Amino acid sequence: EGARMQLGTFRIENPIVLAPMAGVTDWAYRCIAASLGADITVTEMVSSRALVYHDKKSLSLLRKTDAGICGAQIFGNDPSVMAEGAALALEHSGADFIDINMGCPAPKITGNGDGSALMRSPALAARIIEAAVRAVSIPVSVKFRLGWDADSINAVEFAKMAESSGAAFVTVHGRTRMQMYSGTADWDKIAEVVNAVRIPVIGNGDVFSGTD
Repeated sequence: EGARMQLGTFRIENPIVLAPMAGVTDWAYRCIAASLGADITVTEMVSSRALVYHDKKSLSLLRKTDAGICGAQIFGNDPSVMAEGAALALEHSGADFIDINMGCPAPKITGNGDGSALMRSPALAARIIEAAVRAVSIPVSVKFRLGWDADSINAVEFAKMAESSGAAFVTVHGRTRMQMYSGTADWDKIAEVVNAVRIPVIGNGDVFSGTD
């Protein structure tokens, strides 16, 4: 197979993915990355609640990348709101897949129970994924971290849960929430996730060069 992966109906020859980064991966940045060989790009994260309330700024963040395969990333912690948000994100962007953020470590996100806080509530996370999968006709992926902290690393179990809840693929950032962006990403832990599930796994964290 080499490095190819199947994403829904798409055959990805070079699974080089531009990570969604709040305040960075706007439409222009994503178009440049796509032109340089990123087969998959993902929007900045957008609040599912803001989408449901038809917030104009949130909708503008979802503009689809001009080339390649583009995912729209949403976050939230209410299954019904996330389902509606996924449907609205698809409707407004024409995205090729929906990505659910369960990895953001920012206190203003985790303080509301969003992002990586969901790694402490796998049962709720499962309901969110299932609801989003039911709400849209395109693949749904999930991005998360190794766990909340060093004593609660649960990425393998979390990935299995995401797979059984209907996720088409997962992306794992090789740090815990408490690490934020410090230290180094643990690629060995990401490898454990790869070996535990049948769906594709994208490794994220500390990719600074082509060699990486």
